[in-house]
Amino acid sequence: MARQLRLPLQRETSHERGDFIVSAANGEAVRLVDAWPNWPGGCLALCGPAGSGKTHLAEAWARRAAATQVRPGEDVSALCGPFLIEDADAWPDQEALFHLINRAPLEGGLLFTSRQRPVAWLVKVPDLRSRLNAITVAELDEPDDDILGQVILKLFRERNIKPTDDVLPFLLRRIERSIPAARDLVALIDETADAEQRPVSRALVRQILEIEAETPDLFP
Repeated sequence: MARQLRLPLQRETSHERGDFIVSAANGEAVRLVDAWPNWPGGCLALCGPAGSGKTHLAEAWARRAAATQVRPGEDVSALCGPFLIEDADAWPDQEALFHLINRAPLEGGLLFTSRQRPVAWLVKVPDLRSRLNAITVAELDEPDDDILGQVILKLFRERNIKPTDDVLPFLLRRIERSIPAARDLVALIDETADAEQRPVSRALVRQILEIEAETPDLFP
């Protein structure tokens, strides 16, 4: 039988701090973020690969600190901190970034996210290089099995899915190490199970993964 409650496939992602799952892969980075406002020099770089939870953790901090998220092209001289800059390694205005780093101790702090550590950024402003080299770095690793497992179970609960016991171990051995990938796959499992009027079992999940591997462009 189909599940009685059908939830929408497109759900707003929660970036509440309580929804951020902590494990060995991110525990030290979480500790450093939570040490605000006592960051050395008022700055912290939150670095990690795509899907590691940078945006989730950064936006949760921004709510806690009442921080302003700075967008490319904004007049930073008119803004008051604390500040958040996402994807700072691709920030187009390095002069503005330099000035925000200098203001951070007086404005309540500056958190920026990036995939690379600041020492690896391509920098054209000499004074910015010295500032970046001195900034404390909080590194997030790719999600481990503990994080992915808890995320997948949470996504199943949100969609009123009760998978068989062998589904989660099966998924953890095969899924991309990324929270967005887990979210997309659970949505696809939900859609397929409803369309085919089938329970969420290992057989169904195997079928979905095999089809996705053969025709990846069909899926998000």
